[in-house]
Amino acid sequence: MTVAIEMGQTSGGGAATLDLEELLATRLLVQGNSGSGKSHLLRRLLEQSAPWVQQAIIDPEGDFVTLAERFGHLAIDAEAHTERGLQVAGERARMHRVSTVLNLEGLDAENQMRRAAAFLDGMFNTPRDHWYPMLVVVDEAQLFAPAVAGEVSDDARKLSLGAMTNLMCRGRKRGLAGVIATQRLAKLAKNVAAEASNFLMGRTFLDIDMARAADLLGMERRQAEAFRDLERGQFMALGPALSRRPLGLRIGATETHPRNASPKLMPLPEAALEDARAVILAAPPPDAIGARPQRRQPAPDLLSQLMAAKTAAIDASPEPEAAPLTEEQLAERRERLDRILRAILAEPDAGFRAIGVLYQEFIVRCRIEGLAATIPDMIEFRRMLTHARAGLTAEMAADGGWQDVTLRASILPDDMQGVFMMIARAAKEGWPCPGDAAIARAYGTHSLRRARRLLTYIEEQGLIVCQFDGTGRRTVTLVELAWATAPGDPNAAEEMPADIEYRAAPA
Repeated sequence: MTVAIEMGQTSGGGAATLDLEELLATRLLVQGNSGSGKSHLLRRLLEQSAPWVQQAIIDPEGDFVTLAERFGHLAIDAEAHTERGLQVAGERARMHRVSTVLNLEGLDAENQMRRAAAFLDGMFNTPRDHWYPMLVVVDEAQLFAPAVAGEVSDDARKLSLGAMTNLMCRGRKRGLAGVIATQRLAKLAKNVAAEASNFLMGRTFLDIDMARAADLLGMERRQAEAFRDLERGQFMALGPALSRRPLGLRIGATETHPRNASPKLMPLPEAALEDARAVILAAPPPDAIGARPQRRQPAPDLLSQLMAAKTAAIDASPEPEAAPLTEEQLAERRERLDRILRAILAEPDAGFRAIGVLYQEFIVRCRIEGLAATIPDMIEFRRMLTHARAGLTAEMAADGGWQDVTLRASILPDDMQGVFMMIARAAKEGWPCPGDAAIARAYGTHSLRRARRLLTYIEEQGLIVCQFDGTGRRTVTLVELAWATAPGDPNAAEEMPADIEYRAAPA
């Protein structure tokens, strides 16, 4: 089963879909003049794919920071951080799989290029163990990969162009899928644009841009005039993730909106200023003459921001240092944290929400329960979530047998460990082997095919052995521990007993 992202409607009235898995294996180029609906298209793509894949947005105008509240993206104010800080932040964002928006608003062109290049380099140079699939969206890409030298320094241009070239030319093998949007193809470096395999072309008026768009879509030159007639939100699509032939489509509505709406006409004030010249041309205040701009306050550590994934700042005041907890208090704390986590996982869509969103809700509930002083950090929360998805309480996870399971699970990527431990618990309890639907849900995907590939990957690591009997039922045995599940139907729709236990547990 492929993941089809609904982008809107085709010109024939049908659903216009984008194959997300195919997009991750290729790249996307979006072109359209100002006002053609490029940013709206990118927002629709980001909203629809947010539950499925990690995202990073290079945002020169601060239009996409509103995704943070609705989808849990971490908004990073680039002006508040150094280039080195942003490079490290890009690497940590990939390692912890946190979706981010790099807000470059307020910076001049050269500093936008330098900071964007540093952030992209951090993601690109992440160690191989963390090459998870990631959608990297660059709005106004002609600013970061210009076709000709501009007023910025050669050093800044080379840094930015090199980072964009790495993203589009070498990023695929590292899990980075570039999505770039530009107002004019003629202003975008050809070696960056040429790597895209999917195209969405919107309204444009200049002959050179219309001709180039027609060439990319395989249209005849005489058909290029059609790009002038496209309305706002209408695009011509082509590519393996979109359509094998040029296809007209209209982008659908979005859940979030940019902070700055399109300007609207409004009447001028009826009463004119009594003395406009005296007011407008008055001398500036004395303290503003020659005053140096105030330095910004030091930015908080980006690692803390990434771990918190934009946690709700309900109580900003510092809390007094708490006394060490007794064993009874620690046990009570673990039980209360388990109860909060069970309540979150009992929600129907919890298995498909980003970990940053889950952590944000977890922190809010902990504060409501009076546990603000002992909230686990992101690393501990990931471990708790892994155990919870396997149906383990804190006491069960501390058992000696489970320590062996945890040690074996540690060789897997973080997002796979919960699936392995869920299977391990089913084997230990003698329950039927989880079906593909239960495995997919524990992994945070709707794709049953991905769930089957996941089992194959875990088996290739030498952790499990999968066997099928004559009726097609599956048994999974844990290597070395010799725990085996009861035979289970891979196509079973019912939930795992551990899942039922969590849904039935009191919140």
